[in-house]
Amino acid sequence: MLEWLVVLCAAVLVAILWSSSKVSDTEKRAPKEPDSPLKDDHHMRSVELICKPSALANYLLKNCATFSNYSPCVGWTWRANAVLQSLYEACWSYRSPVHFVRDNLQLSDDGLVALDWAFPSHQKRRRTSSHSTSPVLLIIPNSFGKITRNVLQLCETALSHGYLPAVFNRRSHNGAPLTTVKLQQFGDPADLREAVRYIRYRQPAGKLYAVSESTGSGLLLSYLGECGSSSYMTAAVCLSPVFRCQSWFENGLCWPMQWALVLYQKMCLSRYRTSLSATIHTDALFSTTSLRSLEEVLFCQSEQVGCKSPTPTGTSGSTSASWEAYWERNEPLRDVDEVAIPVLSVCAQDDPVRGNTQSTVPWELFESNPHFFLLLTNRGGHCGFSTQCEGSSTGPANPAAAPSSVTEIRGTNWSHRALLEFFRATTDFFAAEERTKQLVAKRRVLGGGAGGRGFRHRSVSTCKRVPACSHNIHAIYNWQRSYTR
Repeated sequence: MLEWLVVLCAAVLVAILWSSSKVSDTEKRAPKEPDSPLKDDHHMRSVELICKPSALANYLLKNCATFSNYSPCVGWTWRANAVLQSLYEACWSYRSPVHFVRDNLQLSDDGLVALDWAFPSHQKRRRTSSHSTSPVLLIIPNSFGKITRNVLQLCETALSHGYLPAVFNRRSHNGAPLTTVKLQQFGDPADLREAVRYIRYRQPAGKLYAVSESTGSGLLLSYLGECGSSSYMTAAVCLSPVFRCQSWFENGLCWPMQWALVLYQKMCLSRYRTSLSATIHTDALFSTTSLRSLEEVLFCQSEQVGCKSPTPTGTSGSTSASWEAYWERNEPLRDVDEVAIPVLSVCAQDDPVRGNTQSTVPWELFESNPHFFLLLTNRGGHCGFSTQCEGSSTGPANPAAAPSSVTEIRGTNWSHRALLEFFRATTDFFAAEERTKQLVAKRRVLGGGAGGRGFRHRSVSTCKRVPACSHNIHAIYNWQRSYTR
């Protein structure tokens, strides 16, 4: 045990030194944001909203006070260090008052994924009625299956704002049984698609929102790109996402963090060593030392992706071709032009996991696509975003950001407040656009047909407006012309 403690301390020390050098390089670079609507000089150095100018962007700036109200920790405190606060959010335990009820969902190929529904500990009834109109918040953890304190805090905050949080667990993750030898590839949204259909079946009356954490954003972006306007989601947020995933697997992490992640994955997969040996070279799997080689062993074999050579970690032409083919199907931004809902990405310039901001953030995506918004802070680490008032009792940045019957819980993470304000603002924007459209249509009907005589002689049943289903995605997104103006 003492040896492990010494190794961990050494790894943390190296990571801190590595991060300090990276932060100095990152802070020298002022991100390109010629079309950024946020121009407040007082807050320019702490947070920026980078996006294409649009009606929705203006509405967000007007109604989301949290977007311009970020005060990161500075000075000689561990919360001001990007690596330390990232490790704290990822590894430190959190005694959450939230309890979970699990639904094991059997997929079309007999595999199992798990949905963990969050409930307050004081609530006796642990099942929600299918007639509930409460919005559902689908939370996608990182791709390694680690449930962090960030996810637990997000569930707690979402419950306090009237959401029904549900955590999506991939096959074999977080205690989900592995009933097939098939594991979920990095950006394959097939399992998530079935989980979303189940959520729509179970909660048909509530709107659906999604939040992803870290590398889990690759799965969410893949799903939104493949499904397009049929995603059944109203809006989505990516917390500290990794955008260029292929290069991140190849050279994106320093060795202490990469070693820790590889070790964690091996520990999770070790319980399935016998069953996985039928299709995976387990000896090669448990001897890997990098994220790339581990991913290649799991998914770039002839049995799974049609490689000509079963060699898992070599540098031959066939292996390189299979690695490239794998990312052609799994790169999160491969179908980004098909995304049809607003997506907010919350990132920090000193993120030690994502890497250098200049080369890892797709600036052109946020500056040209009206569906994508980047909330960029100068500090915050990876899913950290600690503030100077961390742990103190604070009210909502905007009184309209939370229901009147809900009091802001202590120490709410800044990024969680920002994403909830984003969801509220986008929903209000959609509703206003829909009311405007209906008003224009009503005036058009009243003004036509011989002074409205045809309208007056219609029966009540003919004129009665049938309420549209709130989940008709084509009706929800017919505001695009106004949205992109």
